[in-house]
Amino acid sequence: MTGAIIEAEDLTREFGVREGRRRRLLTAVDGLTVRVEPGEAVGYIGANGAGKSTAIKMLTGILVPTAGSVRTCGLRPVPDRRRLARQVGVVFGQRSQLWWDLPVLESFRILAAIHSLSKAEETGRTPELVDQLELGDFLSVPVRQLSLGQRMRAEVAAALLHSPRLVILDEPTIGLDVLSKQRLREFLVGERRRHGTTLLLTTHDMGDVERLCDRILVIDHGRLAYDGDLPGLSRTVGAERVLVVDLAEPVPDLTGLENRTSKTSYGGSTPRAAPGTALREPTARAMDPSSAVTEERPPNACSC
Repeated sequence: MTGAIIEAEDLTREFGVREGRRRRLLTAVDGLTVRVEPGEAVGYIGANGAGKSTAIKMLTGILVPTAGSVRTCGLRPVPDRRRLARQVGVVFGQRSQLWWDLPVLESFRILAAIHSLSKAEETGRTPELVDQLELGDFLSVPVRQLSLGQRMRAEVAAALLHSPRLVILDEPTIGLDVLSKQRLREFLVGERRRHGTTLLLTTHDMGDVERLCDRILVIDHGRLAYDGDLPGLSRTVGAERVLVVDLAEPVPDLTGLENRTSKTSYGGSTPRAAPGTALREPTARAMDPSSAVTEERPPNACSC
């Protein structure tokens, strides 16, 4: 099957909101036009209430658009919703598609039956996901007894069990520790490489976007505000990163270096400055108000 995985044109969704005795229209998604090709990894970001979840619900057939048109995996999401369910996998970080009181493996078997997988397909795909996501130690454990990191890996496996063409990840790493995040990111990169899976990632964690996505869509008040790569987004918003260097011991004042640059250990070109002066350079992380402020140090630096 060829063609765009997601093709939306002037997609709009309005809701009626009651304010006292009056009723007004709230436009959650306003004329969204976007096209996503097979195999792309797209970060879909924006502030809370920007319209991200509403757009995803229209892409998957949960909501009917007020205006505009949309096709997902070549299908009309609402009329072809049953067929579309076999082409799409969805992971919501704060919701579960697993059965709370059943062992993980039993949930996988039920989902395989729901997606009408043959026995050969199930027995071929399940061990692959168990191995790649390191699920073997808790396959027989009820979902309610899993840690958050274990449950999220099981959720991703459940969403990919039927080998969907499109995987939609809504805050997949929320609440995970650093190691669990890294494992999940590495798996998703490998899954895309092995199977050509298209990823649509919504998150507030710019680390996820940097490591998983080639393209960024920014939605603001229901409208597409930016479509491009991450470096382009950094240049557009003009954000800065502050690099603080702690020297091991006092050194004489540096003069005459304001206009000189040097190669950093990260491969970039960074302006030099006198001690005590912060060095600034563009970065996408600074756009996200939820990102923690960090001090980045070269490997051989130490604090005074």
